[in-house]
Amino acid sequence: MRSRPVLSFAGLAVGLVLLTACTGVAGKPFAEGTQGVIAGNRPATSTAPNAPASMPLATGQQRASGGVIASGGPLAPYNYAPTIMVAGGQYRMWWCSQLPGVPRAGDQILYATATTPDGPFAAPDGAPGDLVFGNSPTGFDSLHTCDPSVLAVNGTYYLYYTGTGDPGGNDNAIGLAVSSDGVHWTRADNGVPIINAANDQTGHPYGAGQPSAVYLDGWFYLMFTDTTGAASADGSGQYVLRSADPAFQSGVQALGQRGFVPVAGATTPRLRSVVDATTSDLMWVDALNAFAIASGSPTGTTITFWDADFTYHPYRPLTLPGAETEGPGLVRRPDGHAPVDATDPCGRVPLDVVRPTTRGAGPDSLMHAGVDITGLHACDQPGPAQLLLNGFAVPAPDRTVDLVVNGKLVEVERRSVALALAVGMDDDPPASITALPVVAHLRAGAPAFAAPGRPVGVLLDGGTLWPIGTADVAQANSSPVTTVPVERWDAYPRGVDLAALRP
Repeated sequence: MRSRPVLSFAGLAVGLVLLTACTGVAGKPFAEGTQGVIAGNRPATSTAPNAPASMPLATGQQRASGGVIASGGPLAPYNYAPTIMVAGGQYRMWWCSQLPGVPRAGDQILYATATTPDGPFAAPDGAPGDLVFGNSPTGFDSLHTCDPSVLAVNGTYYLYYTGTGDPGGNDNAIGLAVSSDGVHWTRADNGVPIINAANDQTGHPYGAGQPSAVYLDGWFYLMFTDTTGAASADGSGQYVLRSADPAFQSGVQALGQRGFVPVAGATTPRLRSVVDATTSDLMWVDALNAFAIASGSPTGTTITFWDADFTYHPYRPLTLPGAETEGPGLVRRPDGHAPVDATDPCGRVPLDVVRPTTRGAGPDSLMHAGVDITGLHACDQPGPAQLLLNGFAVPAPDRTVDLVVNGKLVEVERRSVALALAVGMDDDPPASITALPVVAHLRAGAPAFAAPGRPVGVLLDGGTLWPIGTADVAQANSSPVTTVPVERWDAYPRGVDLAALRP
């Protein structure tokens, strides 16, 4: 069992405070209802000299699984550090475990799926979890591969992980692997670490690890532990780098006291920590226009919030009560953003974590807990409205239905077809959405084309092919499907993949 950095709780102010109705994101009051609690796990202080006061968040629908939702099986009791991706109604989870009988014993990364965050999670072959990424024979990660954080960006999956060859679990570094399906992985950058310990100080030999990645506005953000960092207190601390390069080999910027600044490389002095904790997870919340960091605390899992530049805390922390050890994983979309609520995208944010709980000598089970952030008015501004309602169906003036697609509208003649493609239906969208331009019309009977290895696509205005996924949607639209050679399918001008609108 590998050694882990010790979580420092210095500076934690634990207390339960009932929230009252308060000011929302867009300056309107939160809705009355079930109120949440706030608790300690104090993040780093803000750097903005005149930062606005942190606002409390109203919460409702607190939830938790009735028992264990995933594990490595009866012979693999040590399970922790999950990363969870929700897409297309499926929850995909990668986590750290120790399966018996592998050639090089140590931490490995398992994979399983479920249809709800309460599980039960199982691998495609029916096992509790399949080993999808393990130790390399001779690399820096020859003994342990752990702490996965998985993103999917433009068709490529990125697995950021901790690796070491040290039997004591020290001298860790962060590696990267890539995949086309999230199951079969290839080490990137020739299998060498993309981030090493900064060695700004000695005394805490764990090194760099426990990464958490988010993709936002063309940047890959990576938050991670470095026990040797200059700002690490008692070995704890979370640092943030960003780059347009997923491997962080060029164009790297480091978060310091004056915000993000260009640095020579990823192994740069660690001058500023964003939360006094370890094994944390990062997520971007579009409805709040803020980052959320989930960390273990004495009372459960505490979520702290930062603005986009990590300069101040726009909201007070929230805590999901319950036992936790060894690091929570936030349920996120493929890009590391918070899921959008299909029934109330502008007013509600589902906040869910999967976390290890100690039932024996170690973190031997994974369980789910969650709560909804409620009472928001996030779509009052055009920018957030387009982000949150992307992929939603909205009523059109001529009794048809429009799909919101990347800041534009696609008019769909049949409501059933629109709902088959849409994330959900918003019957009362803001004016900024209904005023968007209509760029295409999906008429009943529009010709559809398929090709080997290509999805079904419908030919819309001007001869543009818009992928819709499967023949079922084409059939619902009364669109005859013609199979054509791949070269012909690829030759059509391409519209947005409508089948990919569902997160």
